[in-house]
Amino acid sequence: MNLRKRLLRSGPVQSILAWLTAQFIRLLFLTTQWTVVCPPNTERCLAKGRPFIACFWHGRMIMMRAALPRGITMHVLISEHRDGQLISRALTSLGVATVAAPSRGGGASALRSMARLLARGESVGITPDGPRGPRMRAKAGAIQVAQLSGVPILPVSGAVGRRRILGSWDSFCLALPFSRGIIQWGEPIEVPRHADDAELERLRRLLEDHLNRLTAETDRRFGQPAVTPAAETPAATRPAATGPAPTDSGPVDSDEDRARHARA
Repeated sequence: MNLRKRLLRSGPVQSILAWLTAQFIRLLFLTTQWTVVCPPNTERCLAKGRPFIACFWHGRMIMMRAALPRGITMHVLISEHRDGQLISRALTSLGVATVAAPSRGGGASALRSMARLLARGESVGITPDGPRGPRMRAKAGAIQVAQLSGVPILPVSGAVGRRRILGSWDSFCLALPFSRGIIQWGEPIEVPRHADDAELERLRRLLEDHLNRLTAETDRRFGQPAVTPAAETPAATRPAATGPAPTDSGPVDSDEDRARHARA
């Protein structure tokens, strides 16, 4: 293990990085003028105080704190991977509830954790393309949780006027302070408890399409170039549900990303 990795794994360094991350997020939200767009059906879901599953792309997670109305707590499942725990510390210091999930092979455990939270009346946040990608391609986890719990999925995305798109697997949108931002919710998606495989796949695609449309629309509002989804994964080889870790940085590059790296 090289020196850099040893330093990043040390407790004191993790604490410092988590503190710096939290301060950056505080500065971002204090200096950004946010507009929230919400269709009537989704407004009613949020106003009822009942649990829901908020779904947003991994690359837009830094903006999602602006999405929630006051008084609503959302539990975000975070990978036990080192980077996930760093962000977990930062979010906890900002008052965001987090739940640890296994970073490898923890899909079933993550589903059970979310189902228990929803049964208690708590809401959860899921990144359907996390924690490993492909970018902006929804895996089945959110659909399965909605089917098990009977609560609606609320798709949401966001954009800002000042940003940097990072070269990570998710094309992470690093929102910059002193800007304007928009959060746009989509229509609720209900998953029938007795839906068959074909219906579940249709709803998975519907969620993916909703999120990509919302993301493209919010980017266009600021004249920003659209971030394109990674190459679609065939259904037969698509990964099973994983923990919705919005902060796990153990990426698996898509075919598109690998081709770009090869050309570089």
